[in-house]
Amino acid sequence: MRGNRLYRRDLLKALAALGGLAVSGCDRLSIERHTRSVLDAANGLTYRAQRLLIGADRLAPEYGEADISPVFRANGSTDPQDEAYRDLAGNQFTDWRLKVDGLVEQELSLSLEELRALPARTQITRHDCVEGWSGIGKWTGVPLSEILSRASVRPEARFVVFHCADALDDGGGFWVDPESIRYYESIDLIDAAHPQTILAYDMNDKPLTVPHGAPLRLRLERQLGYKMAKYLMRIELVRSFADLHGGRGGYWEDRGYEWYAGI
Repeated sequence: MRGNRLYRRDLLKALAALGGLAVSGCDRLSIERHTRSVLDAANGLTYRAQRLLIGADRLAPEYGEADISPVFRANGSTDPQDEAYRDLAGNQFTDWRLKVDGLVEQELSLSLEELRALPARTQITRHDCVEGWSGIGKWTGVPLSEILSRASVRPEARFVVFHCADALDDGGGFWVDPESIRYYESIDLIDAAHPQTILAYDMNDKPLTVPHGAPLRLRLERQLGYKMAKYLMRIELVRSFADLHGGRGGYWEDRGYEWYAGI
């Protein structure tokens, strides 16, 4: 993030460009250099404004059972074709494990059963997609802070990176190695400690379905939907994004989206 001065007209132009390109869903996005620089400035502004004006611990609105959307749309990856993932799904994720490594004192490897045995949080919240639609769902899962506490994060760690099972078609525009276009996302340790940041395994009182990210997905209720990575396989603690793919902290961020997508 940079401390660029942001002009309203530039921001509106950038948002208009982003909105138009995102109409086709979380598909391929290309942003010209000027637009990217404006979005970078907006990214820093949004981050600082939310931290200063709203605070790090303020909760996103929560709703009642009657508010749950009758249909909660699934988009982005909805049926990963990775062979290893298909094998796990075919066995109801009995052999799936979440790995936690990187800058931690204690690496973890947790089964779904072990995650379900940990303290849990249930929240009914609104999901806002960058495409412009919203839905309300009920999510149950383990607070991320609980996992990080058990792993003992080392002092030099600054970010939490989520590595996923789904690989998106990049069209050959960025990298040709399929491994390099596997979905990933990241947040800072402030959002990682937020009480509504959970690793969700249930949606609307039932185990997550494959279209919604089975067996585990991130819920980060104060940011847009593309930050809430599905099909979690590994959590890595890092000092910076320098060695991660495009270096901007996420699959879509490497293609022009803002890293901080606060709402």
